[in-house]
Amino acid sequence: MLSRQELETAYRQEADPRTKERLLFVLRVEGDGQVPAHAARELRRSRPWASYWLGRYAREGVDGLRDKPREGRPPKLPKAVQLEIRRELSSRKEGWTTEQVTRLIEGRGHVTYHFTHVYRLMHRWGFSEKVPRKRHVNTASLEDKLDFKKRTRSS
Repeated sequence: MLSRQELETAYRQEADPRTKERLLFVLRVEGDGQVPAHAARELRRSRPWASYWLGRYAREGVDGLRDKPREGRPPKLPKAVQLEIRRELSSRKEGWTTEQVTRLIEGRGHVTYHFTHVYRLMHRWGFSEKVPRKRHVNTASLEDKLDFKKRTRSS
């Protein structure tokens, strides 16, 4: 347990706003002697939130008030296969479509991803989807464009 002075110093030096809020809560309860439920209400937090963070502070100190790292779900596509696919994507200069990369992932990694996820993967890897050129934009003559605008719609 830290003294009030040490808690104030830790509060001032903390950059993460969520941890700073928890430090303020602990400072009010431990340093000022405020009732935890009242301090939580002032911060617009619930009693279970207050109990949880006071318990973490009691067990782990100030480090317990910081968020723990979260791993998330492991990728279905192994790192080695990802690296192999990235190398192939960078070797070709024409670009890739999401459909082509999806087939490549299915062939090499034996994993099926939704096209939206393949699009995200491509951007995470530093690639963008090949976009077809606009060939027929502004190919009509000025006369054809004016004629198109002058047409009236029949009811």
